[in-house]
Amino acid sequence: MILALESSCDETAAAICGLDGSLKSSRIASQAEIHRKYGGVVPEVASRNHILHVRTLVEEVLADAGLNLGDVHAFAATSGPGLVSSLLIGVSMAKALAVAEKKPFLAVNHMEGHLLSPFMGDAGPIRPNVSLIVSGGHTMLVDVRGVGEYTLLGKTRDDAAGEAFDKVAKMLGLPYPGGPEIDRQARAGDPAAFDFPRSFMSGDSLEFSFSGLKTAVLYQMRDQDLQAPGVLANACASVQDAIVDVLVEKLVRAARLCGKSLVTVSGGVSCNRRLRQRLTERCEREGLDLLLARPDLSTDNAAMIAFTAVQRFQRGQTSPMDADVDPNLPLVA
Repeated sequence: MILALESSCDETAAAICGLDGSLKSSRIASQAEIHRKYGGVVPEVASRNHILHVRTLVEEVLADAGLNLGDVHAFAATSGPGLVSSLLIGVSMAKALAVAEKKPFLAVNHMEGHLLSPFMGDAGPIRPNVSLIVSGGHTMLVDVRGVGEYTLLGKTRDDAAGEAFDKVAKMLGLPYPGGPEIDRQARAGDPAAFDFPRSFMSGDSLEFSFSGLKTAVLYQMRDQDLQAPGVLANACASVQDAIVDVLVEKLVRAARLCGKSLVTVSGGVSCNRRLRQRLTERCEREGLDLLLARPDLSTDNAAMIAFTAVQRFQRGQTSPMDADVDPNLPLVA
């Protein structure tokens, strides 16, 4: 058994995976309501709440799995990327448990957790694929040859897709977190109502950019009455499709360029209803196999960290006790 902790941002999470990769327990203490009044995550508030929740979560996942600390073979935690003050809570707790139980410690990259999360459950062994990781802080395409064998194909030059969703939502007067609010409003809107830009769509580019979209929304919506019937829904639907169009096209393009028949998608934005629908339809037309991370494993969670730690541990890999956190930890060195 491996017990893992996730505290890279504002979610405190703990989970236990068996050495066969099966999930035994997963718990999350969300801080979304706490940070909503600030319109975004406040690092100091986030770290203080991690301290309040982490011990209780460890006790709960152990109880769920019917285990004692002595039954755990190794302890893991997210070591980056993320907020330094938040990362330190999970890593310090995992190290303390490892020292107390004289067991190994594994420092896990948060993005690798997302990368491998589509293979959790009944998806079978981890296989070569082209992966789209799309979250609040990251948007990237990765060529995956196996565990630890990754090549970065392209990433955002400015805002991540999730960040663009949240910032546009704030412009439109929607509450934090904005991504789910735009998804909800867009269901009643016309995606062709406003013409918003799709950047870097020509040629073979696998790069992303969403800052121009934000600027376009700012200028096009300043003369619109958001209280008028249909305007807000239409704006949300148009913004959503502008982002989804880019994500879907770039993923299919990357699969073609790499000669891969399997594509995977993970990260919080992968919960978006329109994105999942369009990906499914496009992959069917292109003859691509698609693996989407389960919605409950798409946002920040410790289950994906435990699963990734299992893959590393099974290959004989552990981390030194002096391994530090890194807020800018890259997936590919």
